[in-house]
Amino acid sequence: MAAGSESEGLRQRPVTTVARVFVPSVEGRKKDKLLDKHDQYEFGGPWGVVAIMSGFPILMYYLWICLVFYDGQLVYPTSTEGIRPFLQQMWSHVREDASPNAYAWKVYSGLIAYELLLAWIMPGYMQEGLPVPSLGYKTLMYKCNAVFSVYGTIITAAILHTTGIFRMTDIIDNFGHLMTVAMIYGFGVSFGMYFLTVATGNQIRMSGNFIYDVFMGACLNPRIGPVDLKMWLEVRIPWVIVFFMSVSGACKQYEQFGYVTPNMAFMCLATWLYLNACAKGEECIPQTWDMFHEKWGFLVIFWNFAGVPFSYIYSVVYMASHDPAKYRFSTPIYVMLFTTLLTAYYIWDTSMSQKSRFKMQTQGILAYRKTFPQLPWGTIKNPSYIQTAHGNRLLTDGWWKYSRKPNYVADWIMSFTWGVVQVVLIHRCGRDFERCAVKYGKDWERYCSVVKYKFIPGIY
Repeated sequence: MAAGSESEGLRQRPVTTVARVFVPSVEGRKKDKLLDKHDQYEFGGPWGVVAIMSGFPILMYYLWICLVFYDGQLVYPTSTEGIRPFLQQMWSHVREDASPNAYAWKVYSGLIAYELLLAWIMPGYMQEGLPVPSLGYKTLMYKCNAVFSVYGTIITAAILHTTGIFRMTDIIDNFGHLMTVAMIYGFGVSFGMYFLTVATGNQIRMSGNFIYDVFMGACLNPRIGPVDLKMWLEVRIPWVIVFFMSVSGACKQYEQFGYVTPNMAFMCLATWLYLNACAKGEECIPQTWDMFHEKWGFLVIFWNFAGVPFSYIYSVVYMASHDPAKYRFSTPIYVMLFTTLLTAYYIWDTSMSQKSRFKMQTQGILAYRKTFPQLPWGTIKNPSYIQTAHGNRLLTDGWWKYSRKPNYVADWIMSFTWGVVQVVLIHRCGRDFERCAVKYGKDWERYCSVVKYKFIPGIY
């Protein structure tokens, strides 16, 4: 797969017969070595990450307080004299309604322990990941059993709810308490993994600045037995919580009003689609940047323990605590809302599948799992691509010939239908493009000339 004459243009031919061993060119190995070391700060450097690590939890508390106690309005002091009482009122809400109480510790810790147990014991499909430059291009195996784990969790929750042992309505009622415990886990695991990694000498790509390295992470592939912690946390905790928050809101509505509103049903469907997609397509995750390049630090850990599950679900929190008459839509609006969600989901699911399976085709390890739903056009036969001097291939077919990030566009649209602005992907996209520009050089410029639009075809 070294660079040759085929790097001069696009190729329309099967890629399923390529050898399993990836050997980058000499130039490719040099660029991988450059990318696999710290050479510049991101996120504004040490001061920037301090601002993020302190500011984001404060923002989460502020938005939750506005949502629950001020009818969704953004509140603020109207004079300098009002700053102190305003801050005292904010702190009072956190102290009383978001304390890390025994219930929150029991429920959140129980979920973590149960999901780790299921990830360890449930049968699963073994998927080979991408070659990892820092490991001498060795590929790691990943146990993909999220489908069994997720539906095992759903069945367990249904039994506990119907027997009265654990009522689903209690989850949404303890949102603030659970959020605080999740934040504690996010900080604790981030710092704990940093110290453990450094103590065992497994750190890579370090800057030498303590707080920055805690934020970006020190370890690349942390594992407990057969469980890859990075992949486990990406799927099993945030999206399970998001889904059960929606179910909890629906259960509370049913107990209060005797019915579930179309709005709440929409959120149950939307969060199930996302959770199920991550589970049924889990074998695609090892092919992502998250697995083979992104380290396991605060950036990823806090976001998955606390950021995703307690930021993406504000619409459910609002609906569960307000009269349905305040947000009732007409039938055409509901039709448009559900249609937009399902259309965006289809593009998101199939674009992610196209990219990941193209990488599997390139490695010669593509296999199909019998999970539901497998959507049409999830795999491209004889895809066109650009062969780079690095040795990798850049897909220019399927959804990926219209945009460099069709999955992000679809993800944004789904998020907007949830009532959540997902700005995190904008910066992530910039980081990805910068990395590709260094890695592929002129081949990236050629790729950008073929796939002209970053996001929305014909617009941007």
